[in-house]
Amino acid sequence: MTPSPRTPRTPRERLIAAGKWIARRRRTALAHLFRGACYGAGTGAVGLIFMWMEHQL
Repeated sequence: MTPSPRTPRTPRERLIAAGKWIARRRRTALAHLFRGACYGAGTGAVGLIFMWMEHQL
């Protein structure tokens, strides 16, 4: 088995690589965040409606 020809990255290269990795996945992360916020708002609205209905009856 031959050793990997790749040399270890410097801290600066790691930081640049991490930034590129985050940039590639930013849209997906924002979509998940937005979806979660919508689910939370919907659940809260339905809960408030049911609470209001209980107090009205």
